[in-house]
Amino acid sequence: MNAHERIARILRADKDIVIEVEERLGKITGKSGVMESICKQNDQAMDERLSVLELTREVSAKRVFEGLIKKIKQDNKSLATIMSDPDFTRQEGCEIVADFITSVSGDRKGFFLKKEKFLELLEETPPTKIMETLGYSSVKELLANEDWKEVAAALRFIQGSQWINDVLLPKYENLSPADFEHREFEIISISSKWVKAAKRFEEKKYHNVSHLKELGIIFIIPVSLNIPGELIRNVGLLFHYVNEVKFYSNVFYKIGGRPVDFPGNLMALLRGDVIDDQKLSLQGEWLIVQRYLAKDDENDWRLFVPHVNPEAMHWEKAEKMVVELGKKYNSLEKDFSFWKSLDWVGDYFSTDTGMDVLVSFNLIDTSMALVKEKEMIKYLYHHQEALWNKILYSYFGEKEVETMVKNDITRGYIEISKRLTKY
Repeated sequence: MNAHERIARILRADKDIVIEVEERLGKITGKSGVMESICKQNDQAMDERLSVLELTREVSAKRVFEGLIKKIKQDNKSLATIMSDPDFTRQEGCEIVADFITSVSGDRKGFFLKKEKFLELLEETPPTKIMETLGYSSVKELLANEDWKEVAAALRFIQGSQWINDVLLPKYENLSPADFEHREFEIISISSKWVKAAKRFEEKKYHNVSHLKELGIIFIIPVSLNIPGELIRNVGLLFHYVNEVKFYSNVFYKIGGRPVDFPGNLMALLRGDVIDDQKLSLQGEWLIVQRYLAKDDENDWRLFVPHVNPEAMHWEKAEKMVVELGKKYNSLEKDFSFWKSLDWVGDYFSTDTGMDVLVSFNLIDTSMALVKEKEMIKYLYHHQEALWNKILYSYFGEKEVETMVKNDITRGYIEISKRLTKY
């Protein structure tokens, strides 16, 4: 099987699409043999990690999966040691994790919606489910007795996405760049009183961490899934949200340069709009897919054509931060370096029944798989999306691709055709 066929198989894409991508981007950049190089890098990374796990390419998919899970569990124990084994069922334990992540997150300055404006929007759109849950009769009473940041977080796990999109977001139509300000984003642990209501959210999402990017708030709910590897998984999630908040903060500031288009662009970003126009793909442009479409429909046509995914970019940076965390503590450097540059790495391995299944080597797919370890359910969409990103990185470089995405995300695609004169 040649490089084009191997990559197409992993991406579940047509081989001719992969060939066309190589030909088109090769003409633009002058680079050749990129797909072959990606396959060689993939094989080298897998062979090195399999050696660490004391496995070979000939073993079954189940043994590779079990080896990666075992590795996650071992690294989780090491991480728990340096963080004094925080208890996720208690607010104090979550605060330890929040403070730790904050301390290693670097510059936290961003461009976020002002508190006063957000509270004004709440007055206009009372979060009735939250009020009923806590026994308040008015927004004024709610905000007088509760931390506004916790109320904002509760919009996610009590009011829900449909309420946010259908009730709150329409109010954003009247926002302007003047309603935003420069301040630091925060990582918070919400109080235990929210746990009962939050439980439904946590069970559905399979994690207890989320965020509100326009407010610069990342939050932890003090509940535990009681699974091995929970700490390193949540640390990865927090690093991911740190990078996502930074990314969108930059974009918010950028779209503020055109006030007339600001509210429409802001709402599209917060909804995670993805363009649905096959003509663009046929013209050779790269779609910008803001969310994991496979969560809703694993056969969405946009998954099988050239596209770049900002979510996968944030996860790649999160994995780098985990590796850097290992360097900060000498005892962990060797162990955590295992996960370096594995976000796009993986391949097919045979099952005991002779079928071939795709195994992802990246940290997030492996840590998420812990939730359903007994059923051996594998998460793969992070890996596949990261591979699409890797292809574009191989031609233009990571920094340039991130710049492309920030510049073009509100349009929904990167005009690759217009880059002929640049390279």
